[in-house]
Amino acid sequence: MEVFVVSALKYRPTTFEEVVGQQSITQTLKNSLEKDQLAQALLFCGPRGVGKTSCARILAKQINKSSQAEPTEDDYAFNIFELDAASNNSVEDIRKINEQVRIPPQVGSHKIYIIDEAHMLSNQAFNAFLKTLEEPPKHVIFILATTEKNKIIPTVLSRCQVYDFKRISVGDIQNYLVKIAQDRKLDFEESALYLIAQKAEGALRDALSIFDRMVSFTQGNLSAKTVADNLNLLDHQTYADLGKIIFKNDIPGILKAYDGLLQRGIDPLQFIKGLGDFFRHLMLAKDSNTLALMELGEDVKKNYQKETEPLSTDYLLDAIALINTSEVNYKSVNNKRVHVELALMQLASLHFNGEKKKASSSHLS
Repeated sequence: MEVFVVSALKYRPTTFEEVVGQQSITQTLKNSLEKDQLAQALLFCGPRGVGKTSCARILAKQINKSSQAEPTEDDYAFNIFELDAASNNSVEDIRKINEQVRIPPQVGSHKIYIIDEAHMLSNQAFNAFLKTLEEPPKHVIFILATTEKNKIIPTVLSRCQVYDFKRISVGDIQNYLVKIAQDRKLDFEESALYLIAQKAEGALRDALSIFDRMVSFTQGNLSAKTVADNLNLLDHQTYADLGKIIFKNDIPGILKAYDGLLQRGIDPLQFIKGLGDFFRHLMLAKDSNTLALMELGEDVKKNYQKETEPLSTDYLLDAIALINTSEVNYKSVNNKRVHVELALMQLASLHFNGEKKKASSSHLS
């Protein structure tokens, strides 16, 4: 059987240009290399799966290349040392590094030490490392990577140049998945890749892992409905169908539809958040100037434009405010189901009777 290489490894970036969603950091690192102004101790911090270790490896390879007068194909991998602090976090491990850094590299200008999961180092190990970090030999550069900056002791932080990696936007992840799907010649809907990007919550590695799973499940035919069902998410069409029931002021209908979603195992809080996104997109689709804020495919944007035409801006504002209040209060209520059902009933009766009816006889324009 042929060995399968997961997408997270197959498509791991090898240059700064290939890194997704961290342009400000990669540009800063490139400028530092070009001007020979790179600090000797750097700290890469941010959420998981956003490119910290990848950037550290790319930078480590570029450091020796940029110092050579003549271009070379060597990657100087033997000058790069990676330490996983999760399993090598003792004082003895750091003492070994302190001894090794004294020896200059035989080839190239620098030895680069990448310490992953740096927050896992013990306090004693951190203290043993302080002097070396403060005054490292000229031929040594340290790159620390961590997901928990708050666990790095202040004395270490003060000795490092800190780079804060951000979560990758849904749009950037979706565009990257489109490139991979095209490269693999898969059949896909952009809205299906949007759901995967949304599920990843800003972590590209998670998105690629989910993508591989969905490709196997769908046998290379990624449709929004199939992906949504497998990930236990609701796609645009589901919210659009719910919207039609709400806009008709059909309270029994919306309660029955919500019950069907609960039977599928949909998480109520995620449902409320998704409903909020749906109404937000309806508001953004009202004006061509805000249409670009929607991180969605062109086809889905057109659908939103059609759906929002008969709705008034006042109605959408009241609906979004109602959903937001429901989400804020969700954790403090005991009966979660009744809480969500109440919000749905209020949405279905919004601008239908009472005071709002006097200002606008209906939620329709």
